[in-house]
Amino acid sequence: MSHSSDFTNASRRRFSLGALASASLMGAGLLAAVPAAAQAAYPTKTITIVVPFAAGGTTDILARILGQALTAELGQTVIVDNRAGAGGNIGGQAASRAAADGYTLFMGTVGTHAINASLYKKMPFDPIKDFAPLTRVANVPNLLVANPAQPFKTVKELIAYAKANPGQLNFASSGNGSSIHLSGELFKSMAKVDMQHVPYKGSAPAVTDLLGNQVGIMFDNMPSAIQHVRSGKLRAIAVTTAKRSPELPDVPTIAEAGVPGYEATSWFGMFAPAATPPAVITRLNTAIVKVLAKPDVKKQISDQGAEVYTETPQQFAAFIQKESAKWSKVVKDSGASMD
Repeated sequence: MSHSSDFTNASRRRFSLGALASASLMGAGLLAAVPAAAQAAYPTKTITIVVPFAAGGTTDILARILGQALTAELGQTVIVDNRAGAGGNIGGQAASRAAADGYTLFMGTVGTHAINASLYKKMPFDPIKDFAPLTRVANVPNLLVANPAQPFKTVKELIAYAKANPGQLNFASSGNGSSIHLSGELFKSMAKVDMQHVPYKGSAPAVTDLLGNQVGIMFDNMPSAIQHVRSGKLRAIAVTTAKRSPELPDVPTIAEAGVPGYEATSWFGMFAPAATPPAVITRLNTAIVKVLAKPDVKKQISDQGAEVYTETPQQFAAFIQKESAKWSKVVKDSGASMD
């Protein structure tokens, strides 16, 4: 956005002179129509998608796939700005304070918009009031994976082992309060087992220790675990979603494999700052829904183990409210808390 400051300043000067001339010739009525005309021309410069996690993770991968597709659809370059830290709160704060003009977007997650408000004692932004939902982008199953050296191959065998060895089975996560962590806490609660949580600073180091059998299991986002399952380095026990994943059709859901009613989905969606004009919100929603329907984009996302999902801004907002209530209970029951 800073790249075009000279152009923008010059444009503002030309706009001001043109507006004054128009007002003197045709009256003030035309001035009222100028903002609407400017909105109709959107976009006219580079758009930035703020990603609140490091490059290479699921959020980043999805944002880059979408950004590339939107560049072609909108006729303007779409870039990704990684602002990692504090469970997504650093990036969320930056995006929430950006100009509400449609040129800064935010790739939010179940963490930033449904978990963190219950988890963190102090939030630097309000996930409901400070953002305008555009649409969900994808649902991603968490995959319950184990090191092949562990003495269980099914959910029932895992539960039996955990009950016979209370507190001895470790499960890794990408950090306290992450969807990966809370998927494990939900499993502990519903399966009535005692397992030890081991938080890491990101999914990558957690998977590294899982591969080395320093930890036994993990409820990882499928995109970062599926390659290791396909190579045989990790054992897929079950998926956390209500339905099986098309990418791993032989792997059962946790619900059907022994914990009825269990469901935990990581989801990712696009947001704009709250005061973004409705016309721009509509333009962005239409463009995102259109590109996510393209077969090549769908394939790129499904290859990551994710499922494309789109909706209206109103539907997305209602979904977030439900998710916030669900995960608030899980956070409370787990006792998890972050300063």
